[in-house]
Amino acid sequence: MFKTLQNAFKIKEIRKKLIFTFLMLIVIRLGSQLPVPGVDRTYFSNWLQNALGDSFNFLDAFTGGSLEKMSVFALSITPYITSSIIMQLLTIAIPKLEEMQKEGEDGRKKIASITRYVTVGLSLIESLAMAIGFGRQGLLEKYNALSVITVVVALTAGSAFLMWIGEQITESGVGNGISIVLVINIISRIPQDFAALYEQFMKGKSFATAVLAAVIIIAVVLVTVVLTIMLNGAERRIPVQYAKKVQGRKTMGGQSSHIPLKVNTGGVIPIIFASSLMQLPVVITSFSGKNGPLWWQKIMQALNSGNWFKPASPALSIGALFYIILVIFFAYFYTSITFNPLEVADNMKKQGGFVPGIRPGKPTSEYLTKILNYIIFIGAVGLIIVAIIPIICNGLFGASVSFGGTSLIIIVGVILETIKQIESQMLVRNYKGFLND
Repeated sequence: MFKTLQNAFKIKEIRKKLIFTFLMLIVIRLGSQLPVPGVDRTYFSNWLQNALGDSFNFLDAFTGGSLEKMSVFALSITPYITSSIIMQLLTIAIPKLEEMQKEGEDGRKKIASITRYVTVGLSLIESLAMAIGFGRQGLLEKYNALSVITVVVALTAGSAFLMWIGEQITESGVGNGISIVLVINIISRIPQDFAALYEQFMKGKSFATAVLAAVIIIAVVLVTVVLTIMLNGAERRIPVQYAKKVQGRKTMGGQSSHIPLKVNTGGVIPIIFASSLMQLPVVITSFSGKNGPLWWQKIMQALNSGNWFKPASPALSIGALFYIILVIFFAYFYTSITFNPLEVADNMKKQGGFVPGIRPGKPTSEYLTKILNYIIFIGAVGLIIVAIIPIICNGLFGASVSFGGTSLIIIVGVILETIKQIESQMLVRNYKGFLND
């Protein structure tokens, strides 16, 4: 990885992209320190800790501490993630959106434009709910129309600006901008989390106890990282044979190739979507200031991953089952949007390609679908194992940290994808240089 970055800095074009990305990350961290006017930040932080408990850690990790500080980036890119989920669901329900998606690059641009408007709309709704909810509970210094409007404008503008930064990184920097924004937010919280683990499990303990705790923490992190790397690199290769074609005096085709199907076809998307949906009702309930009936409170506690696998309340671990179902659902759902077996089979048939032992056309499509369904399930199970391991440790040992399996999967997955993109850009540049020579 470090060698790739070192070589990338030697290429002027890629060096500019890396520097641009780094500068945008600095802007994000600076914006995370800018407070929203009219909010008592100390009182807000204390209230948030008491109101959301362990789910606050998850939210604060996604916002990079912006939520705790109640900065202009407090909403982070969660409205964009939510709007992306909504738009992808609507592409199935609304035929016109489905047609747009099939139009190629132009269609994707139209959907991206609609996603931006939905993001701004969700930001307005969320910021308005926060401003009114906080104002009624005395968390705003002055609860009046002006202070509410100020909070709404600041939070909505901050979320829209973060979305814009993410898009600029995608266009002018390296990697997927939205994912990189999310990763820098999570990474910014990790030093604080390790300090909290040290205070909880090592400080003031005997040498043997402290060493054992350190070994367990490091082992859990390393196992999660290694499993994530293996999961991201695993793929099933479908062999493809191309028939020979005679054009004039030339014989074309006849070569062998393969279709690489990644085991973890959805990447970190199923984890991000599932985690966001799990936290949404918890956050809305907390911000409304109304706990609701006892059965609703139990459901909210079960949706909070901080309550899972605790010996004192084993019944709340039922939320983990719902989380597993969501991850598997989004793994299949996202893959169905990004990979079309019928289209791949048709393209192979047009180019004279076929899978050995499988007839071209519909049989090939059915074969690819069968293989894809199998490996998606394996990838989803792998994602769940990696995500659940730290949650189990947190539940059993009472560790209260913002990073866990979800965060580590996102960090490792995004870093690996970004490195691959840098390598591909370097490879393309080398080909261009060879052709120009």
